[in-house]
Amino acid sequence: MQFLSAHARRLQLIPALLAGVLLLLGAGDNSARIDRLGHQMMCVCGCNQILLECNHVGCSYSTRMRDELTAAVTRGDSDNGVLQWFIQTYGTTVLTVPTNRGFNRVAWIMPYLALVMGIALVVFIVGVWKKRPLAIRAGVPATVRGAELDRFREQARKETEL
Repeated sequence: MQFLSAHARRLQLIPALLAGVLLLLGAGDNSARIDRLGHQMMCVCGCNQILLECNHVGCSYSTRMRDELTAAVTRGDSDNGVLQWFIQTYGTTVLTVPTNRGFNRVAWIMPYLALVMGIALVVFIVGVWKKRPLAIRAGVPATVRGAELDRFREQARKETEL
């Protein structure tokens, strides 16, 4: 009986332990946030590389921007707050992906619209090509069909009967 109660207590601790692990899974790990946010921003030195991957020797922007990012994450600023601060400081070109608001929505829609229009154009052109008549060269006799073919066959039979 005592064995069952100790075993039952251990089984009750398992869900509590799992809940604690899940709650504390990302706590205190700022490196994951820095990595995620750093890959959403570009270095503004003109190299067109992601902030955390800028490899220019002596790049004055990347070192400063990385330090600012680390400081903001360490302070506990929200991800959106950090991105907004960088946008206000360096402009919208600091983002690797345009925002999905206002005129920037065109940047999201145009590739898909161009793809659909291109496919529609190809289908239209193929349809037009299939409907046009075949071009016949002047030196090649036209194909004989139907009643005319029967007439030629009858004529050939008459001429070959000796």
